[in-house]
Amino acid sequence: MAIEVRELDKYYGSQAALKNVSFSIQDREIVGFLGPNGAGKSTMMKILTGYIPPDKGYASINGINVDETSLQLRKQIGYLPEHNPLYHDMYVKEFLSFISAVYELKNSDARIREIIHLTGLEQEKTKKIGALSKGYRQRVGLAQAIIHDPSVLILDEPTTGLDPNQLDEIRQLIKNLGKEKTVMLSTHIMQEVEAICDRVIIINKGEIVANDRTENLKQNSIKQVVLVEFDKVEIAGLLEQLPGNVLSEQTGLNLWKFSTTAPEDLRKQIFDLAVKNGLTVLSLSKQEQNMEDVFKRYTN
Repeated sequence: MAIEVRELDKYYGSQAALKNVSFSIQDREIVGFLGPNGAGKSTMMKILTGYIPPDKGYASINGINVDETSLQLRKQIGYLPEHNPLYHDMYVKEFLSFISAVYELKNSDARIREIIHLTGLEQEKTKKIGALSKGYRQRVGLAQAIIHDPSVLILDEPTTGLDPNQLDEIRQLIKNLGKEKTVMLSTHIMQEVEAICDRVIIINKGEIVANDRTENLKQNSIKQVVLVEFDKVEIAGLLEQLPGNVLSEQTGLNLWKFSTTAPEDLRKQIFDLAVKNGLTVLSLSKQEQNMEDVFKRYTN
């Protein structure tokens, strides 16, 4: 087991950041670790990397208890924290040389060239880190996380600040790394989860509320989502005529989003409601389930 967590608690004063958290991650698995702001994601990652201790419970990386915080443990982890700590007065190549020396890497020059190529930093390697855009600073952070070839990667918001082209490149890099390494990935970008992750763990208010493969979560979530445009703006009072298991959300001036877990065709129910109340349906379409819908279901 690459990562194992059992019945783990963490408190900041009287505030519970993590409550009885348990999960495991297999070797060479890419797992999305999702949750709202303040749900406990970064706290969990800091515990796994040995930055802070748990108050109760057990956590291990490749069978090594994280409470030991040994050098052996740290060499097996590549960590990119949410707030990427870099030396802004150092040049990119100089910084990576410094990190390789910390890890006492052999043949470090060849490894630095390889990592610079992997993370797309060739054009920036002679620049000071402080002069880089946020997206390229994020690439430098990812480069330092993987330079020592760790078996486990823990990445907290790794694509923050990247433009669409950079997003594709870094996502593909993470996906390729997942073929050889275990990756635990925190992100708020749901398309990223669907594109990269094999499995998703959702945490809310310090507790695990979902843990399954992405396709299973989508199938087991809301069964139907229908987008509708009516010819009138004010229809909220009419929605009470829909069955109680139908959720509604106004997404635009005349636009509404309806969802339900019931098997009955939601489109027919909405159309019948419109006819009964003299509404005109300007457009009606069924939407495929996505991770954003799953995330909202488990965290609202």
